[in-house]
Amino acid sequence: MRHLPLAILAGSCYLFAAAPAAVAGDSIEVKVHEVSEKGTEASVGTVTLVEHDHGVLIRPELKGLEPGLHGFHLHQNPDCGPSSKDGKVTPGGAAGGHYDPKDKKSHQGPYSDDGHLGDLPALFVNGDGHATHPVLAPRLELSDFHDRAVVVHQGGDNYSDEPEALGGGGARVACGVIRP
Repeated sequence: MRHLPLAILAGSCYLFAAAPAAVAGDSIEVKVHEVSEKGTEASVGTVTLVEHDHGVLIRPELKGLEPGLHGFHLHQNPDCGPSSKDGKVTPGGAAGGHYDPKDKKSHQGPYSDDGHLGDLPALFVNGDGHATHPVLAPRLELSDFHDRAVVVHQGGDNYSDEPEALGGGGARVACGVIRP
């Protein structure tokens, strides 16, 4: 099981936030909402996706989330509605699984070529419930986000399928449909 120290994640966030000259310019703003068994709920803010020389820079402006680290993923479908399977409703389930165009079927985090592409760096939410620290998705291009959804999960992400599948993250708590 691999873990990235929070200091490394925070340092890389600062590096890319402090280097706007490396930003290529194309961007997409995504409205993000809470999800429930009924569908999408109140807005929690936006994430801005920016084409960058080293991938896609993701600038969150989110509020009202539980403090701490959250799993953050690019999902297959541009739909944040609930889904139902065997009588169980999954909030945000219509977004489908993590984006995996090369059919890797493995959760290895945003820095490994051995896993699916939907793994984004974990989202940090401060003690006031705000997420404003940018993260970089180094293996993606802005076009990979077109007609998909970004999903915030309850709890962290260990970037592994061990000991729990999909990084051990919890339920889907927020979602945003990406339309270029």
